[in-house]
Amino acid sequence: MEPKTQPSRPDRSGQQLAELAGLLADRTRATVCLTLQDGRAWTAGELAKAAGVTAATVSGHLDKLVAGGLLEEVRQGRHRYVHIAGPQISQLIEDLAAHAGPPPAPRGLRATSAGAAMARARTCYDHLAGALGVGVTDALLERGLLQQSTGFSVTDKGLAWFGELGIDLAPRSGSRRPMARCCLDWTERRPHLAGRAGAALCSHALEEGWCERIGSQRALRVTRKGRDAFGELIGMRVEAAA
Repeated sequence: MEPKTQPSRPDRSGQQLAELAGLLADRTRATVCLTLQDGRAWTAGELAKAAGVTAATVSGHLDKLVAGGLLEEVRQGRHRYVHIAGPQISQLIEDLAAHAGPPPAPRGLRATSAGAAMARARTCYDHLAGALGVGVTDALLERGLLQQSTGFSVTDKGLAWFGELGIDLAPRSGSRRPMARCCLDWTERRPHLAGRAGAALCSHALEEGWCERIGSQRALRVTRKGRDAFGELIGMRVEAAA
């Protein structure tokens, strides 16, 4: 009779995945991560207000998220700021939000207006999202500035276009972030441009006053200057998108 084989010990990676999933399997922590998708650093008090909990409660959740590598903290005097720990973490959160399905219909005029603004134009960590982000991506594809096969890539024509705008797409020292990458938009259910090119274009749009933030949320408003710029540069009618 052949000896019985002992069952193999479970892979450590399974435990790590369970621990990571556990970090986001809490409503407050998930809300914090979604709030920080605007790419900025927030204080515990600001995040507590956004999540509808006390500062003491959110502080404990922040400790777990920082320890788990999803968030990073910055100390400035007596203040503690936290932000998403990088574009890969932001992509993970956005993908999970997209697969979770559309959010429930908001109740009340203020909530409905805020939801509509987020769907029209917002930041997804550090790049454009919502109808605006998808519309800009479509326009770049139509003009041959971007191409899509298994993913996005910036064409030679696109590199020249970014250069004419004064946008530098060179990678930062030690960075492995791709120049262009597809990011599934959780409201449009279609991809928008991420990666270095997406981040640089979003930063340029904010610096040039093409877009402006609405309050403290991720939502953006396209300015008159921005409508003109998007129309002249990529032939996009922004009124229809944002």
